Amino acid sequence: MAQRVRKAVLPVAGLGTRFLPATKAMPKEMLTVVDRPLIQYAVEECLAAGIEEFIFVTGRNKSALEDHFDAAYELEATLGQRGKAPELKQTQDAAIKAGNAIFTRQQRPLGLGHAVWCARPWIGDEPFAVLLPDELTLDQPSCIAQLVAAHEETKGNVVAVMDVPLEQTKSYGIAAVKAEKNNLSEITGLVEKPKPAEAPSTLALIGRYILLPEVFTHLGRHETGAGGEIQLTDAMAKMIGGTPFHALRYAGLRYDCGSRIGFLEANVAVALRRPDTSADTRALLDRLMKG
Repeated sequence: MAQRVRKAVLPVAGLGTRFLPATKAMPKEMLTVVDRPLIQYAVEECLAAGIEEFIFVTGRNKSALEDHFDAAYELEATLGQRGKAPELKQTQDAAIKAGNAIFTRQQRPLGLGHAVWCARPWIGDEPFAVLLPDELTLDQPSCIAQLVAAHEETKGNVVAVMDVPLEQTKSYGIAAVKAEKNNLSEITGLVEKPKPAEAPSTLALIGRYILLPEVFTHLGRHETGAGGEIQLTDAMAKMIGGTPFHALRYAGLRYDCGSRIGFLEANVAVALRRPDTSADTRALLDRLMKG
């Protein structure tokens, strides 16, 4: 029986240069989609999948992330005194239970693989999830919940993939697969950011992973790959053949909030999906299109 996935690693040390000047003094993960920061969507996705513990791999000037998931005594007291029950509940729901969040530093920007490696003392010998908060996924069950279910079935590593245009393969980790059944296929190879002419497929990794702890053995060698960085994709590729490794073709909604247009699209899409904002958003879009 596979160990239950209880822990998630969230690499949040990036500088967010594509969103300057907004991210000059604020972590990019705190940028809001409607009324929740990106990082909260990732945490809520994990909680809905039964994940309980979180390791945030941060960098300098990221204290707002820690504060966001802490109890806010003064704010909560003020909201309670003013009878603002819905706002009080929203504030309290954003907190992570005491003892269930670890914040550790990636002291140098050495790549995603290095960021995940920094979480190793708190993972131990358990399978764990990795989520890139820049990628917002919307589905029921959630993308990470689907991966957890696939891990329980395969007893191994599972990553979420989606088809991208061939010319975009140079921006993603790309999987070569075989024997697809019910959106789940065996991975035969992984390549980080291949040139379109060299890409083994157009199946791109979209920032959702369930990994076995053996990945730390490969990450611990600190070998560099694309961009001179320690790549998570390279370490995963070395596990193929030694442990079960599958790709889950994700069919839900996914927005690349690492780009300005993707972030804007996510805000509109979420606002259109929510009962409390849908009608007003449609009316606003109609007015803007006619303007």
